[in-house]
Amino acid sequence: MCGRFVITSAPSAIRQLFGYVEQPNFPPRYNVAPTQPIPVVLVENGARHFQLMRWGLLPAWVKDPRGFTLLINARSETVLVKPAFKNAVRRRRALVPADGYYEWQAVDGRKQPYFIHRADGRPLGLAALCETWIGPNGEELDTVAIVTAAASRDLAGLHDRVPVTIEPSDFERWLDCRGDEVDAVLPLMAAPRLGAFVWHRVSTRVNRVVNDDAQLVLPITAEEAEAEAPKPKKAARKAAAAPPADEGQGSLF
Repeated sequence: MCGRFVITSAPSAIRQLFGYVEQPNFPPRYNVAPTQPIPVVLVENGARHFQLMRWGLLPAWVKDPRGFTLLINARSETVLVKPAFKNAVRRRRALVPADGYYEWQAVDGRKQPYFIHRADGRPLGLAALCETWIGPNGEELDTVAIVTAAASRDLAGLHDRVPVTIEPSDFERWLDCRGDEVDAVLPLMAAPRLGAFVWHRVSTRVNRVVNDDAQLVLPITAEEAEAEAPKPKKAARKAAAAPPADEGQGSLF
């Protein structure tokens, strides 16, 4: 799955890679979380555009978003049949620029975060689906979910799902929704090739959404790992008091 990601490349570099017409200036983000506005690239009127959308897709048919599940990911295997995604995968495909993402693994009874990024250091284009939800009073909310696939053999040791990454050479094919057909993009919704990504352990500080700084993506040192390790519980100093002797009165408890 993909529940947190990072976008740290300069806005000019992202714009050059994705080719949208706007010139947004945004700060680096080291801990992007669901429900936050995230950068999205899509095609409208024949041109690529940059837009901010809420991470957590809301289908147009939802009446009350407060009672609807937060859809941050869309499984590639079921997007063609799931009611929440079957229209978006045909008509509203998009890309989410990123520089890496986090995944968690159970280690010694706690969740250890890892930062995962391309081995060549280039930014990513995460496959995404978007929808515009219109409320009962005419309010509009642009929302997006990131597509995931079964993990490749090397990444499966961290998690059984990975975000689908689209290569720059396939950006045009993924974003082209003019024909309302999906056959051409089905092969793109797959795990990255073996060796395309690398990862390392990072501090559990990333677990808190309020932490958003460059230290989060750095490999954790042995000293930091030791400091974050759970401490054994101390034995009680005093022995528990012995229960009073039974004087033949019995007990209800």
